[in-house]
Amino acid sequence: MATTIKEERLRWVMPVVKREIKLVDLAKVCPHGKRSLERWVAAYKAGGEVALEPKSTEPKTQPNETPIWIKERVIEVRKQNKKCALKIHWQLEKEGLVVPTRTIGKILKKENLVRKYRIRKIKYKYIKVQRQPGELVEIDVKYVPGRVANRRYFQYTAIDTASRWRYLEVYDEQTSYHSVRFLQEVMQRFEYKIQAIKTDNGQVFTNYYLGTYKRSDLSMKTSHGLDRFCDWHGITHYLIDPGKPAQNGTVERSHREDQEKFYERNKFKNFTDLQNKLKKWNMYYNNLEHCGLDGKSPNEFLANYKLTNPPNVCA
Repeated sequence: MATTIKEERLRWVMPVVKREIKLVDLAKVCPHGKRSLERWVAAYKAGGEVALEPKSTEPKTQPNETPIWIKERVIEVRKQNKKCALKIHWQLEKEGLVVPTRTIGKILKKENLVRKYRIRKIKYKYIKVQRQPGELVEIDVKYVPGRVANRRYFQYTAIDTASRWRYLEVYDEQTSYHSVRFLQEVMQRFEYKIQAIKTDNGQVFTNYYLGTYKRSDLSMKTSHGLDRFCDWHGITHYLIDPGKPAQNGTVERSHREDQEKFYERNKFKNFTDLQNKLKKWNMYYNNLEHCGLDGKSPNEFLANYKLTNPPNVCA
């Protein structure tokens, strides 16, 4: 059996070339048709086996082809920020260049600038309910990669699931005290009342799954400091199921952005340098277009929301 297109064509051309059978008779049993046989035989006689190699059907010239300088701009933005085609479309639109998202995708694919490990997944249709700012804030801790001035640091992250607005802070420890302190800072900087938070089951956020948390009669020994702080301020504290980080998906996706676009591209001299660069990165993130917000940035989303809903009010 033929393994390539060239071998398949040779299989039907050679009997005609060697005059073992007439082309008319061969066309009666050939699945490719008489016209294809005639074309292949003529190509073989003119150029040999090489002429039977399949050629690209892509046109050599295209009057509506995207200008080279626009292609170079698309590639430049991709390499700088690793933005997807939709985000590049939004950025170029702000620059006065209207390039369709599909065209940008084709440019990136032709330049091998797309992810090659992606697997087609089954898509489910969910009914999305629009949350209000402050309705649910996801909080998590990320280890700062490596060491800075021979010390280990920890990044606390809080992200509002409605607006994607987030706040980052770095500490030299991760404790329940730092968790409470971080939530206090988030409440001071976020202009809407935080109604609920969601965290994993780490000891810095809860002691629900610790053996010392329950008596034999299932009554509580002590409550966690973060839980007491949330009760005092009327904040609901949700916990994800053990071993299910996908339930905290918004902040986990945010951490991937931090790793790929911030930590892998920067080096830090000391703790102050880390804080300053992290602050600038977070300002950039809050002004970046998000696919989940239909091309708006978190700051733009909050600004538009403010027009009909005043801040510091629970809806």
